[in-house]
Amino acid sequence: MKKLFLLVMTFLFSSYVTAQEIDRTQPYAMMKQVAEQSFERLKSEQANIKQNPELLKVIVEEELMPYINAKYAALKLLGPNLKGAERADVGVFIEAFRGYLVTSYAQVLTQYTDQTIEFGPEPIVKASSRITSVKVDIIDSPRPNIKLEFKLRKDKKTGEWKAFDMVAEGISLLSSKQSEWNSKIRQQGILAVAEELEKLAQQRIRFESKL
Repeated sequence: MKKLFLLVMTFLFSSYVTAQEIDRTQPYAMMKQVAEQSFERLKSEQANIKQNPELLKVIVEEELMPYINAKYAALKLLGPNLKGAERADVGVFIEAFRGYLVTSYAQVLTQYTDQTIEFGPEPIVKASSRITSVKVDIIDSPRPNIKLEFKLRKDKKTGEWKAFDMVAEGISLLSSKQSEWNSKIRQQGILAVAEELEKLAQQRIRFESKL
């Protein structure tokens, strides 16, 4: 399940165009545009990636992270653990979590083959809405389609949308990671988990068997 979450999240948001060329004020159009161009980027970079898998971290940093609200996701993961927490410790956790995402997405990109996606109907988003979702299907024949729902949040100041969670088979990525780390945060503190995430973020990218 962990690899499934990361795999489809990465496919939908890694893009061959720069963040400045994507209109982030329209959540559905934004996701559709970056998704449609992501596969061409991966295909065109395959030779270089095979020689240097660490290139995937660069691709994720430049093309994926502009569309992910890592700060908001990290704060939601901490949840009740934010109460009484030192501001500086929370900042360290946010940065560590962001680094963990970069490496995690880069690692799963090594699983890329020829998957395609189909978007569901465009959701109606009111001007006052700050949260919306976009439904997609991952087509990975001959295996059954994977039905997903991506959660996006609008920045009140800029009006731009970014993804912060994904639900697959009824399971939220944020909820699953919160369950995984919540006990350790309570017992050892925010910095202990941040240190673990920093170590994971420093791991080198390696090719492994396909999903």
